[in-house]
Amino acid sequence: MANRGDIPPWRKPAPSYSRGPASRPTSSIPKKRSAPVDEQEDAWVAGEDKFALRQAKKKAILRVKAGRQEPIDLFVVTLATIDPTRDILDKDEDGDEDENGSTLEIPDPAGALEDFNLAQVKELATEVDAYLKLEKHPTNLDYWENIKLLCNDRISKLTNSGPSARGVSSVAADVDRLLGSKTFGELEKLEKQIKGKLRSNEPIDTDYWEHLLNSAQVYKARSKLRSMSRAIVDKRLDTLRKQQKQDADNVKERLRPMIELAVSAGARPADSASYDPEPLLKVRAEDKGLQSLDEDAFLRSVTDSRRRILRLGYVSAKKKRVEKPKSLIFPQPSAGMGSRFAAPEEENFQQAAFALYEREVGRGMMENEEIFTAEESVITPSERLKGRSEARKPLFFNRVQMGYEWNKYNQTHYDHENPPPKVVQGYKFAIFYPELAGTYEAPTYKIEREGGRKRGQSFAQAGEEDTCVIRFIAGPPYTDIAFRIIDKEWDYSAKRERGFRSNFDKGILTLSFQFKKIYYRK
Repeated sequence: MANRGDIPPWRKPAPSYSRGPASRPTSSIPKKRSAPVDEQEDAWVAGEDKFALRQAKKKAILRVKAGRQEPIDLFVVTLATIDPTRDILDKDEDGDEDENGSTLEIPDPAGALEDFNLAQVKELATEVDAYLKLEKHPTNLDYWENIKLLCNDRISKLTNSGPSARGVSSVAADVDRLLGSKTFGELEKLEKQIKGKLRSNEPIDTDYWEHLLNSAQVYKARSKLRSMSRAIVDKRLDTLRKQQKQDADNVKERLRPMIELAVSAGARPADSASYDPEPLLKVRAEDKGLQSLDEDAFLRSVTDSRRRILRLGYVSAKKKRVEKPKSLIFPQPSAGMGSRFAAPEEENFQQAAFALYEREVGRGMMENEEIFTAEESVITPSERLKGRSEARKPLFFNRVQMGYEWNKYNQTHYDHENPPPKVVQGYKFAIFYPELAGTYEAPTYKIEREGGRKRGQSFAQAGEEDTCVIRFIAGPPYTDIAFRIIDKEWDYSAKRERGFRSNFDKGILTLSFQFKKIYYRK
């Protein structure tokens, strides 16, 4: 029995620890543990590592799918395609069986490293070290060891400088010629011969043979990784062929009743049908806004693309990106609406505006016309909107007319084979107001000049042209819309080719004009 003067253990003050190593808190785990406890803890740690590795791979695939990948993520996706430790029953958050990145673009690891700068390669090497600590499968470990070897080689090439680096670079071309065409087996055989050469007591150039040994190991790593990439491509091709065959069988089954019905009815295909496409006599409207390249820029682009394909060993897929035309400005829903969907009446007006736009675009453009989208930001007075909270900006499809001016100077210095620069000769505006169709409130326009400049005055410097803003005003529910144009005198004549036109019909405000031609008399 304990004495009354003894202090219970739970009331004893906590020991104070000094900075010395002898007084630091010790682990609560006994030094000698039984074998079952060791096995349980090892199993628990292994499970934690496995879970952390799996989550890291999932996050990498999700980042690649979202288009915000980091350097390490591309290599994780490549390994995930043939990872022997993956769970084939895994599904992503959307329910698609894409946990192993089977629908993502798989880069060639050896070629992808060539596009990274020094900071990216160093970051990649650090991340590879983390995967090397977590991976347990021999195939995955071999993959990351090869990536690590290529990272070190890339860092060495990007950081080395000075006489030693210049000495190594002088024989780099010879080494590449020697090793570039060898297979993996030949590289292994050469590596053994080089190691034997270095272990011998022969008088040799040690720097050269060590550089050759390092290069042989790097080329072995590249050969392994490219073999893996080819295996991935072959696997995807096989899967794609099976999927296409299955799709073709499904279509055949759906069409079978229709074919049988047509055969029983005695229907025969028309032999007089024309299958040739109609010839395009002019450039389509949507192609007018495409960027043009001169011959030198195009050849440089083709050369760079070929070099990239040779380095990567495959043609990378281009992601299709659908962009709305700049002139397509869809109205926004009312701020006071609680629903996330627009009202049926508003949707009808949106569809009507888009239908008018499509019809105008379908008419095409003349050879001397280009798409014009030089919109200016303007503020619509609140009293003009009459308190309408659902005010919206109208759609538009505008064109600018370009041409040559054959004045005396241009006639002297240019000809039809070497024409002068094109200049703006006029504009065509088409603004869509479907909600005003059938009403008496026709939209209008006005010209606004900055700095107090009046019509006919010019403040522009020599070689430049004055500009002004043309504002289109329609009233509620539409806001004002404006564009910056060249400020010259308009031609109001009734000539067919150069005539002035301004009308509002079926919800479309049309304004077209050309500038007056100036003739100089001697």
